Amino acid sequence: MSKRLRSSEVCADCSGPDPSWASVNRGILICDECCSVHRSLGRHISQVRHLKHTPWPPTLLQMVETLYNNGANSIWEHSLLDPASIMSGRRKANPQDKVHPNKAEFIRAKYQMLAFVHRLPCRDDDSVTAKDLSKQLHSSVRTGNLETCLRLLSLGAQANFFHPEKGNTPLHVAAKAGQILQAELLAVYGADPGTQDSSGKTPIDYARQGGHRELAERLVEVQYELTDRLAFYLCGRRPDHLNGQHFIIPQMADSSLDLSELAKAAKKKLQSLSNHLFEELAMDVYDEVDRRETDAVWLATQNHSTLVTETTAVPFLPVNPEYSSTRNQGRQKLARFNAHEFATLVIDILSDAKRRQQGNPGTVSKDNVELILKAIGSQPSVESQDNDQPDYDSVASDEDPDLDTVTSKASRQKSLDSDLSDGPVPIQEFMDVKNALVASEAKIQQLMKASKLEKQNSVPESDYDNTTPDSELDDTGSSRKTRQRSVIWPGEGAIPELGDPHSMSSSTLPSTEDVIRKTEQITKNIQELLRAAQENKHDSYIPCSERIHVAVTEMAALFPKKPKSDMVRTSLRLLTSSAYRLQSECKKTLPGETSCPTDIQLVTQQVIQCAYDIAKAAKQLVTITTKENNH
Repeated sequence: MSKRLRSSEVCADCSGPDPSWASVNRGILICDECCSVHRSLGRHISQVRHLKHTPWPPTLLQMVETLYNNGANSIWEHSLLDPASIMSGRRKANPQDKVHPNKAEFIRAKYQMLAFVHRLPCRDDDSVTAKDLSKQLHSSVRTGNLETCLRLLSLGAQANFFHPEKGNTPLHVAAKAGQILQAELLAVYGADPGTQDSSGKTPIDYARQGGHRELAERLVEVQYELTDRLAFYLCGRRPDHLNGQHFIIPQMADSSLDLSELAKAAKKKLQSLSNHLFEELAMDVYDEVDRRETDAVWLATQNHSTLVTETTAVPFLPVNPEYSSTRNQGRQKLARFNAHEFATLVIDILSDAKRRQQGNPGTVSKDNVELILKAIGSQPSVESQDNDQPDYDSVASDEDPDLDTVTSKASRQKSLDSDLSDGPVPIQEFMDVKNALVASEAKIQQLMKASKLEKQNSVPESDYDNTTPDSELDDTGSSRKTRQRSVIWPGEGAIPELGDPHSMSSSTLPSTEDVIRKTEQITKNIQELLRAAQENKHDSYIPCSERIHVAVTEMAALFPKKPKSDMVRTSLRLLTSSAYRLQSECKKTLPGETSCPTDIQLVTQQVIQCAYDIAKAAKQLVTITTKENNH
């Protein structure tokens, strides 16, 4: 469901006009720039959704609108509304402020530090205060006053509080009263629709008994929100809960890929996790799905004619201080999984969630989540990096040869099919067009920034270490069944090795300036292709791909036919084979090649994926030549 913005709506954080994002758990609307800061804080601080380009359950959107229209923002800016705050020098951000540090510092103070919320009188026993607040919440949810309940939740009331005298939770009360928006708010703050009261009944039971059909159906959806979101991420469908279908388990099109001993060991470890650890892993993967999907919407909705420098994609899950360091490290490693690896993990989680719900818990082991993340990675290089570098960095590095190795092996990846009862149906490879667009655009923007700075001779070598990692972006690799040809080496077949095997290898690399100039041309052509994809101008694909092909050929010609560096060879191979594959995919848009809109959508997915691979390879070559020539 989309929302038509009214001119009276302004960003809750800087008062900028026409906010296009919402922070669901804060009950506010925010602009693009402020949203970029919210995302960097993590979902435990702010859960953001785009108002138009993200699917909304209607009542969830209605809840956010109600909170926003009834002044929920005053909860988070309570002390700023006091005239004395102006005298103290404290003020909120304005639209003209820079994102960093001005807006970012204000938003962190407002939501992370809760610097402006109303403070309760100090008491010695905090648990009693929390209990009192929870009891107030318990009685308040039977009314329609959402902002009162949000205020109580912001002060520490517990959404899953079990009232000792009443024998139930706030969600039971809201369900009995038919308060669907209160139920939405409680669910956002973690209320469990499956919790039983002292009579053994759930909130869903009470909603049904009271004749609140819409509320009952929505509570069932909330109960399966995690697995529904994972399934939708892979195959674009949700289970039909009304007809008793609560799980969709997508399958790999080629099951032989899952028969390796490593994959079997990973699945066994997953199944042996205790329910608690399994739930933690599932929630972490849910957060990673949210990060990847929101990145897609984020960059797809930016103005691609301008260079975004201050507001960028989130490269990996932000640290949650409530989690252990091991868990935070594991969560950040999820960003390094390419699409095939991540899809494998998601499918295994969906399968095991279904198995556990059906009452087959399996054997409990002390294995922790970190073991699962290592095993599922299915690449020895992912594990080997643990021996010589930190598990995660405050700033992720592009100079990770292990990750280059991982991303260069994408040719093994296959598409997915759903195993729904109506037979296997072709789906977009792991993500929709916009998810691929985020990958392309993020790399392109980094390329442009790096190129322009390099041309001004103002970039020290270390600046290239501050870009987001290649592995942050999903490398679906797509099906490589199509025969591929290099644009340098004639002949078709598998991806060729570079140069004549009998020729001498060369360590001579072109000048950084030449590589950057050719990269800029590739970037410009890719941006043109991305705009055509966004605007559904499919007849522009072929001419765009031809211009990209020419630019790639010119760039590849700068390098020796047999480079000595493995990284150069890998990047050149990815560059040239992707350019050829891009042309092949674009030809599918010719009349008669596609039979329905779904086919065009699938082609567009592949086209943008090829563009991403080209941009990534060009970026790698810029980085390599810059480092080598500076030594």
